[in-house]
Amino acid sequence: MKFPANWLTSDSLGELISSELRFQIINGEIEDGAVLSENMISKSFETSRSPVREAFKTLELEGLVTPGRMGITVQGLNEEDIKEIYDVRFLLEGFSIRKIFEGFDSEEASEFYKIVDLMKLHADHNDFMEFAFQDLLFHETLIMRANHKRVSYFWRNIRNIILCLLVVATEKRFKEVKEELDNLIFRHRILIDALVEKDQNKIEKWLEDHLLDTNATVMSAYLKK
Repeated sequence: MKFPANWLTSDSLGELISSELRFQIINGEIEDGAVLSENMISKSFETSRSPVREAFKTLELEGLVTPGRMGITVQGLNEEDIKEIYDVRFLLEGFSIRKIFEGFDSEEASEFYKIVDLMKLHADHNDFMEFAFQDLLFHETLIMRANHKRVSYFWRNIRNIILCLLVVATEKRFKEVKEELDNLIFRHRILIDALVEKDQNKIEKWLEDHLLDTNATVMSAYLKK
């Protein structure tokens, strides 16, 4: 397992297998065009074919593989796929931020500041994996705060791909432009400050800037991995 076990959302063996395969597909360890069979993967994970079948179905629904007679064929993500995924993410996040805007206070802000502090800690310790996870947790917490069932449902459908893309982009940032991390952390603080201050203009500017930066960073890191 290279995908951290504490990132899993359940004890399902199918989720464990799909998470590991997804991670290897998105970070390029399993190349586009590779054919994976149930027998191959069940042997690798020392399990029966049933959870492997479950994992294959999950990856198929996410658009990462296509089924065939010999197993599944990896197709990965192209530029348009990533753009569409992030279009959905920012629609959900923008809606959620605007929904929690009025009731957001300093007590709620403290939870987000703690997450940002953890991002800083992991940056200082050069731990890009945990930095990426805390980054995702920051945005996921904003979305869940909206307490909107349909938004939560759509988020869960793209969450795992976004997490893997974020890990790929974060690793590149740590290796090539680590000096940008302080600015990234600062931008997260800006949003929470703006929510506490009820500064609508600052929030809208943040959403626009963060969309452009994230799209460019993730797209560049994934397509050039």
